[in-house]
Amino acid sequence: VVAKAAAVTTTKAANNSAMMVWQPHNNKFFETFSFLPPLSDSEIARQVQYLLNNGWTPCIEFESADKAYADTHGWSGMDSSISAGYYDNRYWVMWKLPMYGCINPEEVLQEIRACTRAFPECFIRVAGFDNIKQVQCSSFLAHR
Repeated sequence: VVAKAAAVTTTKAANNSAMMVWQPHNNKFFETFSFLPPLSDSEIARQVQYLLNNGWTPCIEFESADKAYADTHGWSGMDSSISAGYYDNRYWVMWKLPMYGCINPEEVLQEIRACTRAFPECFIRVAGFDNIKQVQCSSFLAHR
């Protein structure tokens, strides 16, 4: 005997005020969590703590709005048929050096604040690098 599947309801959602309609125009998504409202300092700190718990090195990067996002292969004019994996917005400008030895999310928050003061019109992201595998394992927007 097969159990009967629960019926799908079309009644009003319990938390209708939390729902939003996806805006298709001028809606650019970047990194993890970029579809969410801007993260608070405590939310950023929790994400940085996740990076640190995994042994990843935080690195702060920034880029101007016109170059931070590419919906094509970007602005360089490079023939992307030759380098299919190349996108101009892959590498952002690094804010200082990666934060080797960082053990406290507050250190990263201080650097995000300093970068925001220096470049208030830029997008700022935090990346987490694995020094063993030599790869970027995570990144998220910290300021837009």
